[in-house]
Amino acid sequence: MIVYHKTKQGFSDDILTNDIDGIILNALRDKTGKSVGQAELNSFRNSLSYMDKVLADPNIPNDCNISIEYHIPQTSKRVDFIIAGSDGEKDHVVIIELKQWQDAELTDKDGIVKTRFKHGVQETAHPSYQAWSYACLLQSFNATIEKEGIQLHPCAYLHNYTNDDIITHSFYNQYLQVAPVFLKSDAVKLREFIKQFIKYGDASKVLYRIENGEIRPNKSLSDALSGMMKGNQEFVMIDDQKLVFETAKKLAFTSSPENKNVLIVEGGPGTGKSVVAINLLVYLTRFGKLAQYVTKTAAPRDVYFHKLVGDKKKVELKQLFVGSGSFMNTPENMFNALIVDEAHRLTEKTGFLRQGKNQIQEILESSMFSVFFIDENQKVHIDDYGEIAVIEEFAKQRGIHIHRLLLESQFRCNGSDGYLAWVDHVLQIRETANKSLNDISYDFKVVDDPLELQHLIYRKNIETNNRARLVAGYCWPWNSKKDSKAFDITFENSAFQMKWNMMDYGGTWIIDPNSVTEVGCIHTAQGLEVDYIGVIIGDDLIVRDGIVLVDPSKRDKGDKTISGYKKLLKENPEQAKDLVRSIIKNTYRTLMTRGMKGCYIYCTDKETREYFKKNI
Repeated sequence: MIVYHKTKQGFSDDILTNDIDGIILNALRDKTGKSVGQAELNSFRNSLSYMDKVLADPNIPNDCNISIEYHIPQTSKRVDFIIAGSDGEKDHVVIIELKQWQDAELTDKDGIVKTRFKHGVQETAHPSYQAWSYACLLQSFNATIEKEGIQLHPCAYLHNYTNDDIITHSFYNQYLQVAPVFLKSDAVKLREFIKQFIKYGDASKVLYRIENGEIRPNKSLSDALSGMMKGNQEFVMIDDQKLVFETAKKLAFTSSPENKNVLIVEGGPGTGKSVVAINLLVYLTRFGKLAQYVTKTAAPRDVYFHKLVGDKKKVELKQLFVGSGSFMNTPENMFNALIVDEAHRLTEKTGFLRQGKNQIQEILESSMFSVFFIDENQKVHIDDYGEIAVIEEFAKQRGIHIHRLLLESQFRCNGSDGYLAWVDHVLQIRETANKSLNDISYDFKVVDDPLELQHLIYRKNIETNNRARLVAGYCWPWNSKKDSKAFDITFENSAFQMKWNMMDYGGTWIIDPNSVTEVGCIHTAQGLEVDYIGVIIGDDLIVRDGIVLVDPSKRDKGDKTISGYKKLLKENPEQAKDLVRSIIKNTYRTLMTRGMKGCYIYCTDKETREYFKKNI
């Protein structure tokens, strides 16, 4: 998305108004419906004035184009400053990451530095790494750049930074070479860098061609897994993902029985928890560390198994991808690293017999380093036990050093943080500023007939090469489990009839080419993604007079996710109500955020349908 786009001359004229920050703010509001804080406005004003001085050279043509706050497609990332033009033969785009930093500290983590932010000194991506990763993102998502030979040139400009041999230290040479950094005294050097590529104006409208050009199909983790296991760089980690990866990598190599560590990583849907987890598994095993990828839910492991069979032996895969109940009898400190994905789904005890001490304790004791990727708003079962406070308490009891990081960069739901915030708001999980989907680039529809929903998903599945699925809440019995001719989900006033997903697929329902004719559930979808998701919202979630209510009695009797709540209701009514309300809302929140490009919903209750329509 292009937020601000003018010629160099137009940009210079806007600077002369002494209101460039207000102009950018209005452009942001018009394009995204969002605002920014005063600190960011000050940053616009200061940094853009410096860029105007750099561009004040007659050899940089007045009709080259300037874009500010360019939104990289399908992500939540924004490029600070772009210059587009030509050298007479090829089109060029100079990508500039602007920083107001005045100092930084060296770290021993690849591509990571320390600098001062509002809340103190923190680790963050080196500006050169950041600029380079944004260029990689843009190239990986946009086929037009490669097909039309558009050249990308990333760099960083730290206009307040006096050279101290930290930000330019040889430790960062790998990134300084692909994205040079220019400091306070380097304005002329930055100008010369730009002039190498921008000799003529942007007659061919490079950014508009990129913006409206061919977008590559989304790369799913499961499809990229085989290449990752072979050591290929299938995903370039950016910003907070890079920091989490490098922090986990260092802790895995420095932990010992005498120096145990746990890293807790919070992140919502689509922030790259699984991508970082798998990258970490691949890296550690390649360097001889005994590591395992752990999930309570079988579906992600089954999908990864299916994708890797043929590349690796099954016995080897079973040593890499394991269930969370695998550590009851594991010797203490046996593993260098245990990488726990979907940690909110961990249970207190293991299996139907409730064996072992406690899954979190067992993981902490079995490994010298543990990393828990967690989103407490995706707890969807009454037995879901994984909480940050619980992990921290058990770690403290064992003298394990605790580290916490946050993943925020959005790669699902078309990269829209706004859609995720809207889902939370419309389900009344938390109040957000996103009260509608205006200006949010995500394909969302409410349909009045489940048959229309089915046809939408079938069509999208063909268009996306098996990347669309239909899911539902637990409001219908699984009759087809015993009677293969029976349909599970039917409606009185619709020709719609479908079955729950067959057991034949195991956890591979979401990728099997034949499974689109069946409806999935939270257990076959959580932790995985498609391009388009269709969600049937049953009568367990209804809206009355604008209030989102839950009705656990509408769940099927075979549903185990709230099994035992009636007993809890007698013992502690308020706790039981809060827990069940959270489980049902979280279930639909999770289902509605499985789609990278779009979500279509059908609500069995008419007033609920109208509520969602009103809030679009």
